[in-house]
Amino acid sequence: MEMLIQNIVTGLTTGMIYALIALGFALIWKSSGVANLALGQLVLISSWFTYGMLVQLKMPFLIGMLLTIVFAILLGWLIERLALRPLIGQPILSLIAVTLGLAYFLEGLTAFIWPQGQGYLPKAFPQDSIQIGTATVQQELLWGAVISLLLFILLSLFFKYHKMGIAMRATADDQLAIQACAVPVNRIFSMSWIFACIVAATGGILISSIAAINYGLVETGFKSFSVVILGGMESFLGCIVAGPIIGICETFGGSLFGSSVKELIPFLIIMIVIMFKPFGLFGEERIERI
Repeated sequence: MEMLIQNIVTGLTTGMIYALIALGFALIWKSSGVANLALGQLVLISSWFTYGMLVQLKMPFLIGMLLTIVFAILLGWLIERLALRPLIGQPILSLIAVTLGLAYFLEGLTAFIWPQGQGYLPKAFPQDSIQIGTATVQQELLWGAVISLLLFILLSLFFKYHKMGIAMRATADDQLAIQACAVPVNRIFSMSWIFACIVAATGGILISSIAAINYGLVETGFKSFSVVILGGMESFLGCIVAGPIIGICETFGGSLFGSSVKELIPFLIIMIVIMFKPFGLFGEERIERI
């Protein structure tokens, strides 16, 4: 029983961070129809930037976090403005290829600036463990899950009630209609990438505060794709439901079969979902007529 509770709690908390990173993919897909294949690299470079601020430049924690968010905003704006805006109206394959090239560029840039390959952020959360029933759980995992959930709530309220959030949802439904209403669609796309970079940076900081910063963060981004596929490409609710499911499956797989199987489980889930429910749990089924 103790091991069961331990795996469930660990899986839930880890899955919430996966879900937060996956939200960055869903944001871009929902507003512009672009599949962001650079998700893991955005997590990686944001984590290393935080390391540069807090460890290398020894800035106070709050200032370092603020500068990381500013960096994420600037990065999102530059990506959309320089890499993707010139390709508006081009075939979708061109957009996918650009995000793939962006992924390799960001990974190479990170390796050039921080060649050490591994780093550690100052511990931001209490290190004491707490008891949940008979299980012992690290507080930092619970803090990561709580922060992820709070960000989900804030973003959901933004998209439901804020004027920009409503415009972003409307753009996802019908770009031509939004343009006819004189809404600047290019600005909507920029905001989507900015939000995606912010949630990627936040997810990277949460993971790096618990474990080390290394190139395994790229794989964490890939694991978040399984959250998107399971929950639905354009569904925010799908992210928050599918994230804990992926986290629990991964944790139990590692406990039963070892770490090598644990790393495969998210990708096995992708294949199973694509075969039996290709639109995900909450995805919108689209029928295109030729």
